[in-house]
This record gives sequence, structure tokens and C-alpha cells, in this order.
Amino acid sequence: MLVLRALGLGDLLAGVPALRGVRRAFARDEVVLALPPALGEAALATGAVDSVLPAEAPGRGVPSLRHWTGPPPDIAVDLHGNGPESRDALAALEPCRLLAYAEPDHGLVRPPVWRPDEHERERWCRFLGAYGIPADPDDVRLPPPAAPSPAPGAVVVHPGAESAARRWPAERYAVVVRRLRAAGHRVVLTGGPAEDALVLDVAERADLPPRDMLLGGLPFGALSSLVARAALVVSGDTGLAHLAVAHGTPSVTLFGPVSPRLWGPPRAEHHIALWKPGPPGDPHGDVPDPQLLRIGTEEVVTAALSLLPSHRTTAQPPKGDDIRGPSVRS
Repeated sequence: MLVLRALGLGDLLAGVPALRGVRRAFARDEVVLALPPALGEAALATGAVDSVLPAEAPGRGVPSLRHWTGPPPDIAVDLHGNGPESRDALAALEPCRLLAYAEPDHGLVRPPVWRPDEHERERWCRFLGAYGIPADPDDVRLPPPAAPSPAPGAVVVHPGAESAARRWPAERYAVVVRRLRAAGHRVVLTGGPAEDALVLDVAERADLPPRDMLLGGLPFGALSSLVARAALVVSGDTGLAHLAVAHGTPSVTLFGPVSPRLWGPPRAEHHIALWKPGPPGDPHGDVPDPQLLRIGTEEVVTAALSLLPSHRTTAQPPKGDDIRGPSVRS
């Protein structure tokens, strides 16, 4: 069985409920996941796949799978998108059966229909359900990592994101770091492999000591342990926010071009999503989204302190339309 989901870390983790549905339904088969090679360790850590097939394309495109060396897959599953490109990449391997939004089986009583307003986790579980494969969109948790954390009990602040549209300004993150440290919390900064300059910028503005700057992009095992044993994760709408959900770590996530109704955490008191309602933007844009910029530092600090143990009785999240916690309000 070959599954295609060659996207980013957040996409992989949002797809875990669907992958686990596949795993349970085909327990005796080998499940191979096609995804970028940098995510191989993360994919195997889910326990939902047996092996990985390195596959990636620029700009979140559909990669070729022609380097597949095995026999035609018994079943190929397109969890990558809803267009013909991802379907065709799998069809080129001549699988015995192909499951895809772009070309559902004609024998299905209710073929799956793509809904643009549906949450990503629910979308793929419903897709599998149309094929008689049950999957639970809340089945997001990862096993506790075995490796020790590089900063146990710290507040993890991650200012980076794949696109500028989802990156809150560095100077605002610096204010949040300063305020949390002034409240007595250790704060560490993380970034991706190409985000050292951003981490250093925030650290300099916040007078953060070098020991609390985790540069170079942590390998997944270390990053997973850091998040799993953190007191709190503060980030934009990116992979680290999904990793916090996967480990049940309290989180404050800043949303801009995309509503948390589509990519946000499950409803839980320990996850807060900040968002200013408005028209959807471009999540891959090259400038910060206007709705993201409407989120102020005081809102982020207040939300963060409300989730930290020593402040839960005194700090309350701001009221209004910009908090997504145990319930969604807009």
C-alpha cells in the first residue's frame, strides 16, 4: 500500500488520523508513505507507516513517484490533494486500486466530495470513510519521545514559518519573550534550518542568552522531545503548532491568512488559537497577512500566561473574537 502526502511537517501531523485509519484497516499490509526525505523520522514516529519513499517537489507541488522500485501497489491512496496531478502520480505506478478525491470509485454509493471549508483532519477522515475505512480526526497524539529534552519545562517560542504570510513580526515576538521571562519563565527560541537569522534577531531584541537559542534546525527527535516536555509552545500556524497538539503540550497559535477552523488545534482548554476574523488570505504570500498583524503582543502574552501553571489563577485570556480555545467563536 502506497500513500502520497508529500508536504510539510504540519501537513504530515494533520494527516496522522487518516494514516492511522489506513494502518488499522490494512493491518497485514506494508504501508509506505511518500513524503519529503527530511520528514522520514517524523513519519515513522507516528507508528502509522512501515517505511517511507522519499518524494518532494518545489513549492508544495506533486512529486514524481517513478523511482518506486517495487511491484505495482495493491492500493494507492492520494492524501496529497484533490487534483489530477497527485492522482496521476499514483496512477502512473498502475496500482490495483486507487483511492483519490479526483477520481473516486464509480461503485461508491456516496463518492467523497472536496469541501474547501472543512478542517484538514476531518477532510481526510471523511474521505476514507467514503471507502469504508473508519478514521478518527481526534486521533492526533504521538507516543512520548525517548530522547531527553534540550530544555525541559521551558516555554518554546518559534517565530518562523514557511511563508512570510504566516510570520508575525520579530519585534513582537521579542516583546512576548521579554514579558514571559520577566514573569519568571525560561524561554527558548527555535527555528528551521534556514531560520537562524530570524532566531538571532528575536534573541537580540529580547536580550536572550545564547544557551536559550536553539539554532540550525533541531533534528526531529530532539524537536519532538523539546515540545513534548515544554511548558508551552508559542508559534504561528506552522508545523510546531501541530507537534504541540500531537504531544498534548499547551499552545498559543497565531493565525492570519487561514482560519483555525481549517487548520487549528482540536477544541481543548490547553490550546488557544488567536485569530482576527476576515476574508481568507494567501497562506503562501510573501508579506505578513494583514489579519495576522492585527494580533497584538498583549493578547499573546495574556493568552500565554493563562496557560502557564504559576499564572492560571490570575491571568485570563482576553475576551472577544480573537481566541480559539475550548470553543470556536467568530
